Amino acid sequence: MRYSGILMHISSLPGPYGIGTMGDQARRFVDFLKSARQHYWQILPVGPTGYGDSPYQSFCTYAGNHYLIDLNELMAQGLLLPEEAAPQGTCPDQVDYGLLYTQRTEALRKAYGRFDPEETGFVRFVREEQDWLEDYCLFMALKTAFGGLEWLRWPEELRFRRPQALEKYRRTLASEIGFHRFLQYQFYTQWTALRRYAGDNGIEIIGDVPIYVPLDSSDVWANPGCFQLDSRTLHPERVAGVPPDYFNADGQLWGNPLYNWDAMAADGYAWWIRRLKASARLFDVVRIDHFRGFESYWAVPYGDTSAKNGCWNKGPGMDLIATVKQALPSLRFIAEDLGYVTPEVMQLVQDSGFPGMKVLEFAFDSREAHDYMPHTYTANSVCYTGTHDNETLIQWAEAASPEDYRLACRYLGKSESESICSAMIRAGMASVSDTFIVQMQDWLELGAEARMNHPGTLGGRNWRWRCREEAISSDLARRIAETTALYRRG
Repeated sequence: MRYSGILMHISSLPGPYGIGTMGDQARRFVDFLKSARQHYWQILPVGPTGYGDSPYQSFCTYAGNHYLIDLNELMAQGLLLPEEAAPQGTCPDQVDYGLLYTQRTEALRKAYGRFDPEETGFVRFVREEQDWLEDYCLFMALKTAFGGLEWLRWPEELRFRRPQALEKYRRTLASEIGFHRFLQYQFYTQWTALRRYAGDNGIEIIGDVPIYVPLDSSDVWANPGCFQLDSRTLHPERVAGVPPDYFNADGQLWGNPLYNWDAMAADGYAWWIRRLKASARLFDVVRIDHFRGFESYWAVPYGDTSAKNGCWNKGPGMDLIATVKQALPSLRFIAEDLGYVTPEVMQLVQDSGFPGMKVLEFAFDSREAHDYMPHTYTANSVCYTGTHDNETLIQWAEAASPEDYRLACRYLGKSESESICSAMIRAGMASVSDTFIVQMQDWLELGAEARMNHPGTLGGRNWRWRCREEAISSDLARRIAETTALYRRG
């Protein structure tokens, strides 16, 4: 079966409270996808956003982002008053994370103050999720108590998780711990309802799992043996990044701690199995970000200011993949195999059986190999107009060299009256890829103002784009449905 879908994160949904949420607007978007004959809704990671407001820098791989909790749902429960859920931000097509950090948290604290912790569903949730929930909630309570300091700057007794110290802070921070339990309960309750609604309407959700977790996370604090840390200081020995290339002479220094793959292999990759089991509860399909890191990864000495001095190290390869497939035989994956792809990486993708990714924007870029042109695709692949890290198609066309743009128009058979977005989408729909995903920005033919992320940059312009309510229209749904039907996708 040939499928298609739309990529738009929940935060980009329209709505009155400064950021998209899991409430009515999310259900309306599911209705839109259904009327547009789409099968997939692809989103970004749903964890609490951390450094740079990035969903790829989360304080916990299991936790949900409390900004996505719908305030109308809390009002319906009697936990929040309308005046306490005042609109946040003045620009309807941009998320203001600074305002959310103060105003949204304040509103959620008021809701928690009215919540009954003896509620049966809450008690059951806390009991069933305790394996990760207790470490995460204590971690967040400690961060609040220490003014947001990363855990490596906490007192030694807490950094090394000495039992007496942990117990003492569990008692003294009980209220703050309870608040974070409440946030996770509300998130998972709303998410479960949204996913059920999507499933009932024939929509499957593709979710992202970043290959790495941040150093300042409950994952690393609670599981130091899973990472390459100095046992005396708990600082990383080496950190993640990518080597210098045509685009960046210094490479990219991500700074995430690297996995201790030998230790993970010794216990059957239990940490990864738990993580992906949790992802299976959230998503129908999991896209593994930076899949090539399982074949080999770029390791940079901790403390270096660029990625230049890194080196390649072998990853777990098929040993991990085979273990995951045996433990989770029904979970479907997409391998994000973009970037520096070697024959070994291509072989790992092939051996895994996971579909890889094809990005149409790369097909006509003279700096990239032309195996992204649609005539080179295989069926077991997922074609994208672009991802959250790429320019929108309009932005790409405006920045492309004249030679690249002419090549694209000639290859696509673009007429004078046709937009580059329409021509690219037509090519992706017609490709043999089993799945074709279009960024919502490309269906809307938006430019640079709607780009979701500029990799390697900070400064407040990333992860902010929101779709205007009037853009999600019945006319657009009809146009998408007609194109989808023409190319026999569902």
